[in-house]
Amino acid sequence: MVDLDTPLKSLLGPRAATLLAEGLELHVVGDLLAHLPRRYHERGELTDLADLVVGDTVTVQARVEKIERRPMRGSRRSMLRVTVTDGTHPLALTFFNQSWRERDLRAGTTALFAGKVDEYRGHRQLTNPEVQLLESEVEGDVTGAQFANALVPIYPAAAKVPSWTLARCVRLALDSLGPLEDPLPEDLRRRHRLCTLAEAYRLVHQPSSRVEVATGRKRLTWDEALVLQVALARRRRDVQALATTARSARPDGLLAAFDAALPFPLTAGQREVGATIAADIGRPVPMHRLLQGEVGSGKTVVALRSMLIVVDAGGQAVLLAPTETLAAQHYRSLREMLGDLARSGELGADEQATRVILVTGSMGARARREALADISEGSAGLVVGTHALLHEEVVFADLGLIIVDEQHRFGVEQRDALRARGRRPPHLLVMTATPIPRTVAMTVFGDLEVSELTELPSGRSPIATFVVPAAIRSWADRMWGRIRDEVAAGRQAYVVCPRIGGDSLDDDPGALSDEPAGQTGRPAATVTDVLPQLMDGELAGLRVEPLHGRLPAAQREATMTRFAQGEIDVLVATTVIEVGVNVPNATVMVVLDADRFGVSQLHQLRGRVGRGTAPGWCLLHTATDQGTPAWHRLGAVAATNDGAELARLDLAQRREGDVLGAAQSGGRRSLKLLALLRDEDLIREARTEATRLVDADPELDRHPALRRLLDAALDDASAAFLEKG
Repeated sequence: MVDLDTPLKSLLGPRAATLLAEGLELHVVGDLLAHLPRRYHERGELTDLADLVVGDTVTVQARVEKIERRPMRGSRRSMLRVTVTDGTHPLALTFFNQSWRERDLRAGTTALFAGKVDEYRGHRQLTNPEVQLLESEVEGDVTGAQFANALVPIYPAAAKVPSWTLARCVRLALDSLGPLEDPLPEDLRRRHRLCTLAEAYRLVHQPSSRVEVATGRKRLTWDEALVLQVALARRRRDVQALATTARSARPDGLLAAFDAALPFPLTAGQREVGATIAADIGRPVPMHRLLQGEVGSGKTVVALRSMLIVVDAGGQAVLLAPTETLAAQHYRSLREMLGDLARSGELGADEQATRVILVTGSMGARARREALADISEGSAGLVVGTHALLHEEVVFADLGLIIVDEQHRFGVEQRDALRARGRRPPHLLVMTATPIPRTVAMTVFGDLEVSELTELPSGRSPIATFVVPAAIRSWADRMWGRIRDEVAAGRQAYVVCPRIGGDSLDDDPGALSDEPAGQTGRPAATVTDVLPQLMDGELAGLRVEPLHGRLPAAQREATMTRFAQGEIDVLVATTVIEVGVNVPNATVMVVLDADRFGVSQLHQLRGRVGRGTAPGWCLLHTATDQGTPAWHRLGAVAATNDGAELARLDLAQRREGDVLGAAQSGGRRSLKLLALLRDEDLIREARTEATRLVDADPELDRHPALRRLLDAALDDASAAFLEKG
């Protein structure tokens, strides 16, 4: 009898165990049983051969259409050329020096074929594939019996480990498996009608129907969901046990003065979210909250009001931005919104005033020393900066609140490095406009308390988005004409390129670009190429200037200031302008090679226009063909301004990412079945069960099997990730 921790060498022998370890990183019985079938074939069901991708190792079920033997030049050996079909599409199989295959692969025979897809003269083929006949099984034979079920499991395979070899190994493991201590409590299984773990493994590996597959997968999905939710529940409990400094605004303090001077009313959403954050900050327990707000929904005002509460209470607040351009924009915005309230120490400043300090990596040595001195002595209540704030030389007098803008651009370790600077754990607020998949996953999985801003401030204009196909020249001409029309009306525009250009095709070091590039072989539009073309052609006569991350910081700052003051008509930029740039007079944006950007990034980019009273235009220029996935992605962005809907689309395309760390652990307990969009209800149920379990048994002493499952899922790095998150 074996258990989940039995080495495969003991079960299968050294040679087979080595193949599984080297090819698929399977080492113990639990690894093997957690290596689930990718799909199932029914008897008579053939693989769709049109979907095969060159370079992939595949297992296909197909019917032999014809077979011919060809002599090889200059040799006594021969080659077999076998054509198989799914009924519509053919696939060539080439066997070298295997003439004996001719006896088995007769026309009409159905078999499984496993190998690496390659290409010969423009046609896909398998060369010397492994073969498993389905029509000539011998009763009692182990190989034949493996495929005696109604469904044939097809496993993720390796070059030397075809699917049916895995199936035989799994069969042996299941036949040898002893009783398993189930990690899910019996009462939980009963409430949710879940089978035992041992039964789940049998149902997914040796099913007789699709219903059995679904039953087994539901149980294993619950294992993943519950383990994750227990980890998060324990983390939430630990956070609640920490003590920090409660911060409350003074009735006659800085926040009250700021609110009295606001030239516009707060939206209902801003007031509600502000009250929630104020209540969190006013407790002696660290806040850990995500503020998700539509582009232009007023997150900066909410963030500033939260920072002022901390300053009123004698503390300091930090706003961390991922790029110098965004940090500088936040610095200007905070000073503009505060006015005299940001001029502490200056002649004529308000008696309630504080100071706003900017810290970036490109600061001169003298300016940096002065800024760090103001921070350490506490005269600077509000600090805005980039990764430069993470350096150990940055010392705070009393750090009470950290606000991270576009939180998914920062690693957990980077956020933790700043949080560790406080004398007591600071409150944490992270902000994002359109959540990327990881952010959405963290939200629904329960890692953060969530607040949302959905109402746009009054005076914001709608943004119309259109896809402009490069193949239709008249459309492109109208696109540039739109920019000229807007400039003639006294307004401004952006032209966004995916690359800078010049000697290097690397991404812009000053931009926000974690989205995948478009899948195309054509060169990407670059700022250095597009700028002179526009100045000499479509936008001749207009004031056109570049902006990207390789320009000196002072030049970037000067360019943005001049653009904000209306001295530049068109900025040709990279995604360095993706977030934080606020020029209400800019009304039109052209995104070149838009198919090279992800959904979230396009939504962020178009949020730079339509920020004033005039309507905004976002024109997505692309050379991709209609009907391709990239075209449909652009169409989806054009069809809606709803960031939450686009986030779900992004998630459906790119999955959740790794909710336990920077990279999926690859262990047998990593997330394989749990899918955010499909399993939202299950995840919420698992959160309820996990909270109940942890409240009653924080250390899981009464649930040792669940604790072992948790330990297997959370290696040291993942556990540290949750501790820091």
